[in-house]
Amino acid sequence: MKLNSTYRRLWSLAVGVLLTLPYLGSQAQEKRTLSLKEAISLSIQNSKELKLSQTKIDAAMSSVKEAKNAQLPEASVSGSYMRINEPNIYGPLLGGSSSGSGGSSFPKINSVSYALANVSIPVFAGFMIQSQKESARYLAEAARLDAVKDREAVIQNTVNAYSNLYKAQQAVALVKENLRQQEQRVTDFTNLEKNGLVARNDLLKVQLQQSNVDVSLLEAESNLKIASITMDLLLGLPESTELEAVADTYDQGVAANSKGVAEWEQVAMTNRTDAAALQAREKAANAGVKAAKGNYYPSVAITGGYVALDIPKAFGVTNAVNAGVGVKYNVASLWKNSAKVDDAKIQLAQVRVNEEMLQDNIHISINKAYQDYLVNQKKIDMYQKAIDQAEENYKIVKNKQENNLATTTDLLEADVANVQAKLNYAFAKADAMVAYSKLLETAGVLNETGSEGTTTTGTTTTTGK
Repeated sequence: MKLNSTYRRLWSLAVGVLLTLPYLGSQAQEKRTLSLKEAISLSIQNSKELKLSQTKIDAAMSSVKEAKNAQLPEASVSGSYMRINEPNIYGPLLGGSSSGSGGSSFPKINSVSYALANVSIPVFAGFMIQSQKESARYLAEAARLDAVKDREAVIQNTVNAYSNLYKAQQAVALVKENLRQQEQRVTDFTNLEKNGLVARNDLLKVQLQQSNVDVSLLEAESNLKIASITMDLLLGLPESTELEAVADTYDQGVAANSKGVAEWEQVAMTNRTDAAALQAREKAANAGVKAAKGNYYPSVAITGGYVALDIPKAFGVTNAVNAGVGVKYNVASLWKNSAKVDDAKIQLAQVRVNEEMLQDNIHISINKAYQDYLVNQKKIDMYQKAIDQAEENYKIVKNKQENNLATTTDLLEADVANVQAKLNYAFAKADAMVAYSKLLETAGVLNETGSEGTTTTGTTTTTGK
């Protein structure tokens, strides 16, 4: 009985495993072909950096609302009810003595209640309210512009990651193709060695070459796996998703652009959102200086109130309404407020220095991005010629080797050079696209398609060609 029960449990377990395997296999082997545009769209939707940028915008807008609320009326209501003991009330007006004997006819008081309502409407606060509103608006604009810059950075990171995925795919494909050639060569040399047409040493050389290519394939497949996982994390996809870049993404290349480096630098000065954000922060700092100086002025407000008082068995007060103008001035601000003003001026000076530093950075980064773009464009043409040269060289060496005019080592070296030329060409096409998108990002005109487009800064909108 126990044996039959054990068999039944084992059989149930085996059936459960068999039923689960297809589901697990479908999850683990999920494949997805992804275009560059789709990758950029997904990265923007799932970027944690952009979600953090949005929280900063929300916080800045909350500060704007808070600054606006400062000009709204202040209203307060208070009241109290108190139980008290029986007091001794005396005085000349009551005709009593200090002992309280003359106050025997005064009513017994055991409670007091009152209610107060006050309203204050600010009229003038030394320009502080308006300056704080202005500062908050500029800081909110700066936060929005920072988010645009972060968005461009996310797009550029996606372009880089997609390029790495494409290059890893190309490496695997080329190495696999080369491995098939090596396997065929080993087969051919094995037959030739059996017939005594090649030396044993030559066979060992081609076998060693095949082993080296096997190792290269393992490394290429590992790099492809890492590139795919990196893209999964960047796009917010499950790590089990096996991504495949569109093979012809880089075949069309990058369209030649007639702009010179000086024109690109001018485009950057106009479109860089980080420069516009610093300009907004400078305006906010100027408003901060005005707000700090506002403490030197008095504050004026329209005030109003209502009072109600009730002392049972004694007297009560109702309909006590008051209204007027209140003026407040802190004389101590004449010697205490200078530190706040100096601090605000220092913050303004820091922003202006940052602007100057950014101008230098734009000049350097544009020049570097432009030179990288030119170099990578030229590499494509050079590596295309290198492929033709390597293929022709391989044919010549192969022909010589078959006629005993070149060694097997010469043949293997020519084969490696041929594969390397193809890899270089594939990588150069991807690198050229990355270099161009980096130039666009540096100029502030990188859009969601990974190309040049329309960029909106604080008050300026420009459209790229």
